[in-house]
Amino acid sequence: MKIVFMGTPDFSAKILETLVKTYEVTAVVTQPDRPKGRGKKLAFPPVKELAESLNIEVFQPQKIKSSESIEQLRKYEADVFVVVAYGQILPAEILNMPKFGCINVHASLLPKYRGAAPMEWALMNGEKIIGLTIMKMDKGLDTGPMLLKKQFAVTPENDIDFVYEQMTDLSKEAIVEALTGLKNETITFELQDDSVSTYAPLLTTETGRIHWQNSAESIVNLVRALCRLKLSHAMLNDAVFKILKAETILGYENSNAKPGEVIDIIDKKGFVVKAGDGAVLITKVQAQGKSAMLSLDYLRGNKLDIGDIFI
Repeated sequence: MKIVFMGTPDFSAKILETLVKTYEVTAVVTQPDRPKGRGKKLAFPPVKELAESLNIEVFQPQKIKSSESIEQLRKYEADVFVVVAYGQILPAEILNMPKFGCINVHASLLPKYRGAAPMEWALMNGEKIIGLTIMKMDKGLDTGPMLLKKQFAVTPENDIDFVYEQMTDLSKEAIVEALTGLKNETITFELQDDSVSTYAPLLTTETGRIHWQNSAESIVNLVRALCRLKLSHAMLNDAVFKILKAETILGYENSNAKPGEVIDIIDKKGFVVKAGDGAVLITKVQAQGKSAMLSLDYLRGNKLDIGDIFI
């Protein structure tokens, strides 16, 4: 089975690394090199770095929909395109090009969490079971027929780093299983039920804004979902204050403090902030202009008093 692999970030590269051990990957399609860092030097996408180390041809079109790109893909004569977080929308002409179509690894249990950020939205919504779906792509947004699913349990202590690790391991296993089933014609496709679908849109700065009137549990879920990207934040004294690790804490349910108010400072742990229905213990932070640090380290060098207000 001849495969063309389409992907860009590190998550994709790890799946590619597994694929080449079992199948013939004839080419890799990835996003163009982008400026990175303060020097704005061009940086290779992780998938390109891996492909070049394995002597696999790399194709980096600005627009995958262009006639030149489509003609180049035809030349590979692939049996299947495997698409993992590529970053461009594929037109119907490409979707229908290979014998087995375009197979996508989507990091949710479809039809839930279609879209760009399924893992983060699943955590924000407090899902206890998270998983992935191997699907055949169609012209819709993650709407194609499903080949197989795999899932794992998530506890309140697990954050997005844990989910990424579990998802990566499962994806490597699942894509090999799915491609083997396609090749041997032992896979049965299952149509998605659009009536129960949900959407996981792109994450923005506003997505990460903490609203302290919400429940303590929902605030913690937001933090553990967005800590990897450092998006969860509030304002303190007119400056952005990022919250990178938090947990619910009991004993403050009867507090008359306002949501967002610091109601306790716990030695060797952090500080407690009032939520809509309880309180949240903040244990890792990043103040504006500072590096990320444990709350106890922040408290040693910065003034924070009971009664201060996060907004």
